Amino acid sequence: MLYGNLSGLKHAELRELERLYRRKIPVRSIISPEAAKIITRLSARLNRQIGILITRRGRVSHVVVGNATGLFLPDLKEYALGHKLLRGLRLIHTHLKGEPLSNDDLTDLTLLRLDLIAAIGVSGGQGLPGKVYIGLLKPGEGQDNLYEELPAEDFHHISLDFKSFIEALEEEMHRTARASEKKSEKRSGKKTVKRWTEDERAILISVSTGPRWLQDDSMSELEDLVRSSNIAVLDRIIQRPARIDPRHLLGAGKLRDIIIRAMQLGATVIVFDQDLTPAQGKRIADATELKVIDRSQLILDIFARRAHSREGKVQVELAQLKYRLPRLTGKGTAMSRLMGGIGGRGPGEMKLEVDRRRVRDRLGLLEKQLKSISKARRQRKAKRARTGIPIVSIVGYTNAGKSTLLNALTKSSTYVESKMFATLDTASRRLRFPKERDLIITDTVGFIRDLPKDLFNAFKATLEEMQDADLLVHLVDISNPRFESHIASVESILSDLGLSDKPSLLVFNKIDLVSPDAVENLCLRFGAIGISTLEGRTLLPLLSEIETRLWP
Repeated sequence: MLYGNLSGLKHAELRELERLYRRKIPVRSIISPEAAKIITRLSARLNRQIGILITRRGRVSHVVVGNATGLFLPDLKEYALGHKLLRGLRLIHTHLKGEPLSNDDLTDLTLLRLDLIAAIGVSGGQGLPGKVYIGLLKPGEGQDNLYEELPAEDFHHISLDFKSFIEALEEEMHRTARASEKKSEKRSGKKTVKRWTEDERAILISVSTGPRWLQDDSMSELEDLVRSSNIAVLDRIIQRPARIDPRHLLGAGKLRDIIIRAMQLGATVIVFDQDLTPAQGKRIADATELKVIDRSQLILDIFARRAHSREGKVQVELAQLKYRLPRLTGKGTAMSRLMGGIGGRGPGEMKLEVDRRRVRDRLGLLEKQLKSISKARRQRKAKRARTGIPIVSIVGYTNAGKSTLLNALTKSSTYVESKMFATLDTASRRLRFPKERDLIITDTVGFIRDLPKDLFNAFKATLEEMQDADLLVHLVDISNPRFESHIASVESILSDLGLSDKPSLLVFNKIDLVSPDAVENLCLRFGAIGISTLEGRTLLPLLSEIETRLWP
């Protein structure tokens, strides 16, 4: 298939262009002499630029015809970047007047992440290859150091070993990406634990017109979430526009800068702190050719990997399907392709509608399963209520130390990890006090600011279990600089659940990480009890206060 400006071309000229696809280019050469002579001769005859895109195996993937001053490259989605730093294609094209690489050439090189771009001058009446101008991307983080132009050489004197060159370039780019990752880890003081064979590398983006301090706090929390997903953070970009662009959330110029930055650092995913509409997510993904996710999608992904119980898995899948249903769209001809095969003939049903119907059917099934699980939970609650044993629920922001506190109080071994949303399944344990007094203490899923609506609704049945609690222990990580906003977020969620009037006890955890004077002042200011779940002696005042509250 030929691309570009084909109008007015004769049948013989089209056939000659098509024969370029049969040319095998040596893997160590940027182009073979035979192929170069063909495109320069045709350019001279047609008075149009001609370009060919070549894979690293030496196969011609695209033949493009332009006009006298330039050419437009076709869609290259067949050669998507994915986790690669370079696309694996090089563009060799002609310049009719033997001029150097143009700004458009260098822009294509940068934004499309081509292996290399070369312009061959057309000289003489026979259209022989003349001087060659070569541009290539450079590793590095400087905005003014994106590409390099090699000195012009006569075509027949080019000695560049393309295979060795491209291998060395990619190795240097990987080294730069690793250095950026280490720099980010050093800045945040947190290290990403990698588990995947192909590591995800992210750029975090926040676009907001709200207060700057709130945007900074939210971005810091987003970075914690991303690292909890074992994704390396390469860079953080904060934009504060006068108004939000409804198409891409950020402006076209900023989006271009992000594409270049992602290319420089070797990013594979862009994570937005704001929730994206389905249309915004698709447009940004099409423009950047990278995976694009938003805050809600990230939290859903964390929940999906951390849920272990049957109830937790059902709740997470339900939330994910509700999130994805409005984002289920067809691409290109898939929108009009009718389902084939037995049962699909005749008027048929569009594949997209089949997919949507299957999602709705699955949603109905999951909701029935959740109702069945909720019924069993209510029966267990009724049985506990008949025993008359008080119930204490530990609530708080994610990663506040709730599971560690449960283990410390009851000498149990509930799963604990210093990550956001390490616990998604509720756990209940019995705790015995003097005078033959017992209580049930329950660990709950952690809260977070702007919890996705679908996820909140899915976990509402689990969170409503706190309604039977006689006392809520609100645990707060006092070492977190954002602990006051965490308190406000938890109180807001409790209010949404109708639990704001429930007796509660504010407890500051991790006092071993804060100066004693600061702990004392904060406890007096908020009327809280200070503890460290790693130091058993600090739990005695908490136990005494719980006993006083339940058995006055």
